[in-house]
Amino acid sequence: MIRVEVELGVRSYPIFIGQGLLGDHGLLGRAIKTRQVMLVTNERVGPLYAAPIETALGDRNLCKVILPDGEAYKTLESLSLIMTALLENRFERGCTVVALGGGVVGDVAGFAAACYQRGVSFVQIPTTLLAQVDSAVGGKTAVNHPLGKNMIGAFHQPVAVVADLATLATLEEREFRAGVAEVIKYGLMRDREFFDWLETNLDSLLAREVGALTHAVRRSCENKASVVGADEQESGERALLNLGHTFGHAIENVLGYGEWLHGEAVAAGLCMAAELSTMMGHIAPTSRDRIVRLVTRAGLPTAAPEAASPNALLDAMSVDKKNRGGRIRLVLLDAIGHASLREDYPVTALHKVLQPGATPPGIANTPAPPLA
Repeated sequence: MIRVEVELGVRSYPIFIGQGLLGDHGLLGRAIKTRQVMLVTNERVGPLYAAPIETALGDRNLCKVILPDGEAYKTLESLSLIMTALLENRFERGCTVVALGGGVVGDVAGFAAACYQRGVSFVQIPTTLLAQVDSAVGGKTAVNHPLGKNMIGAFHQPVAVVADLATLATLEEREFRAGVAEVIKYGLMRDREFFDWLETNLDSLLAREVGALTHAVRRSCENKASVVGADEQESGERALLNLGHTFGHAIENVLGYGEWLHGEAVAAGLCMAAELSTMMGHIAPTSRDRIVRLVTRAGLPTAAPEAASPNALLDAMSVDKKNRGGRIRLVLLDAIGHASLREDYPVTALHKVLQPGATPPGIANTPAPPLA
């Protein structure tokens, strides 16, 4: 088992990474310390992985909320279901909300934990690659609104994250590849050596070989923990974690939440950010081509979809937490391994990047997500 620390003073917490951690009843018992436990999962993950948690917690007061599966259910209505369950079962402030599932479950359950009685303990048990490397770490919790993704939420750090790599064995291929987009993001924004490693080892990662998978999750978590420890509430460096996300969130909003997976939209956003960075002269075309090729090898989209018009994407991008004074601010690349938050891009260049199917000449483009 690997342990990565998120250093936040009194709110510091461990990320446990390893194979078969859900079978470690002692670990689960130490991570979940309270008598009252609300387990939030979904209809796909619950039947697979809830039982070991229930066994580990023994005779504690355990209640469950089972949400429908999918980004379309990351809503205030789902939040209300959790709140109702907490209240109906008379849960006190000294309780723990446990999120068992992917990013949607983690975000909604975390937001419930942040709000219930002004904040209760929260444990993340992520079961998707995207959640293990990104959304389960850092304390961002939220639900979507029809006008914007993650616009209703709070910062609420978990007390522990338990990432059992064995759960990835049951993850659908499309979901797994979507998680790879967030892994690639870390290499692009701050870890050139990791990006180089991904170019060499992507096939092993896609094959879910234990060594490659363990390294990718560990290095991603180390990068995320370092950024969060330095900037917990996104006043500076943490905004760089949104590389590709302003474009990606807009794609999700315009298509309708769940049409593309979050990681698929982020993958396209990474390539769009790379193209705009190239047009501005900040990275060389050869660097852009490396990025697009790696995303293509991962079987992920590299451009905006045909169904999303540039004007619709721009309108969606105008509702973004990084924006200031009505100006869309974007995380762009200065080099592979170094990103910065900018608003000095030419508007004409941004419009060009938003064109459906836009991609550098000679680079294979996958404008639609792979089939489920």
